[in-house]
Amino acid sequence: MIPHLFVYGSLMSRAGHRMGRRLAREARCLGEASLRGRLYTISWYPGLVDAGGEDDRVWGEVFRLDDPARALAWLDAYEGITPGSPARGEYARLQRSVRLATGAELSAWVYVYRRDVAGLRPVPGGRWMPQPR
Repeated sequence: MIPHLFVYGSLMSRAGHRMGRRLAREARCLGEASLRGRLYTISWYPGLVDAGGEDDRVWGEVFRLDDPARALAWLDAYEGITPGSPARGEYARLQRSVRLATGAELSAWVYVYRRDVAGLRPVPGGRWMPQPR
């Protein structure tokens, strides 16, 4: 099982969210990374969608999960993925190639937004900044 997870929203270390703190306890942050895609503001949180252009990048962090099977189970629940009914949620957990700040590439899990983004506001530069709630 792939042990890497790319995060770009509430799970990032700077977001200060309780689930991000849990992730930090159960994984090691490998640092900043990016992948091809576009980022949109969904609500108080962002959603990443696939995009093909090299200029379309989303920035976040990569974590190496200590126990991938266990961590992905609670992460899937947090992201609204129901076992046996993946089509219901806002997100799908997919494998993508990510580029570390060092330039190295690796395969990581990422939560990709599945719904229509028409009418949603793009996040400038693909870097989400947590908003006070």
